[in-house]
Amino acid sequence: MAPSTLPTSKSQMTTPKASPFQTGISLIAWIISSNFTILCNKWLIDTAGFGYPILLTCWHLVFASVVTQVLSRTTSLLDGRRQLPVNGRFFIRTILPIGLVSSASLVCTNFVYFYLSVAFLQMVKASTPMVVLIVSWIFGVANPSWGQIANVLIIVAGVTMASVGEIQFSWVGFIFQMIGIVFEAVRVVLLQVLVSDEGLNMDPLVGLYYYAPVCAGLNFVVAFVLEVPNFSFERMTQSVWLMLFASSGVALLLNLTLMSLIKQTSAVVMSLAAILKNILLVICSVVIWQTTISMIQLVGYSISLTALAYYSLGYRGLKEGCCSTTSWVFSLFKFSSEEKRRMSSGVKTGFFVALVCLMIVGTFVRCKEDFGELGFSWFWSA
Repeated sequence: MAPSTLPTSKSQMTTPKASPFQTGISLIAWIISSNFTILCNKWLIDTAGFGYPILLTCWHLVFASVVTQVLSRTTSLLDGRRQLPVNGRFFIRTILPIGLVSSASLVCTNFVYFYLSVAFLQMVKASTPMVVLIVSWIFGVANPSWGQIANVLIIVAGVTMASVGEIQFSWVGFIFQMIGIVFEAVRVVLLQVLVSDEGLNMDPLVGLYYYAPVCAGLNFVVAFVLEVPNFSFERMTQSVWLMLFASSGVALLLNLTLMSLIKQTSAVVMSLAAILKNILLVICSVVIWQTTISMIQLVGYSISLTALAYYSLGYRGLKEGCCSTTSWVFSLFKFSSEEKRRMSSGVKTGFFVALVCLMIVGTFVRCKEDFGELGFSWFWSA
């Protein structure tokens, strides 16, 4: 429900106004909410047997549509939408095409959970910069240098090594994942061509406000034909209902934290945090589903991540990011209790939600047998 590649804005090029403590809380909330959403979708579709990826996407989008409508009427979080020239032409030329590719990307991503592990999916997603570069070149918005091409080829080589080392490889899952990455790349380029190049500003929450209803409607039409006739309420156990609502809420939190980070921090920190987030997601996959990772996969993924970091940041960016991260960590311990008490209510709320998400993840990791031993076997029953 949120973009897998982090958008950038002009505010990212300026010095962050938020304190390191606030930025740290937002980063933690973003990493937890992003990874929890992916893990929860995998659990619903693969482990829990909720085999309706299109309906799952539709549910998330309907939930997002309702909440963003409420937020637009009760808060100032969506005031940025008033700066957009919303009319029939803008809707047809901008909202509709971006909504179409966003919807296709989400459906493909959820469909892949039938076939591939979360760990391997993250390895394949490392090839996203290559696809974005190719699509940008096709659209005429990028003229890649030989250095960029060489760097992307190294990323591809790492992904290829990871694919060769995958024990439970599926061509169907791999093809759908690559199709999803292509749609995601098109979405990123369309945002640049149709929004940024026109001098418009659309943060993730405003984008969700406009795209979610369109995507939900398109998904429901497809689901009505492909999935609704085979839908069975027998699969809707109590744990499935809980995870459906939990994943929707956390997915919305993902967009809120993403919007906050875009305003608070730089593209360098975001890129480094994204790499850390992906590594943690691979580790979670190994812990929860006992995913087996071969040595060649580790080597291939390490090569891809290293090349990806260099491609995204360059040598100076990496050096700056490491120095900034080190300074930020040490600065956390320089805050007085009075300074921490003056945190905004939004940061406090984000910290509380992040803790709740962490508790949910801990509950999620526990196996069914553990619940049975504690007398809660009814929770996992149909």
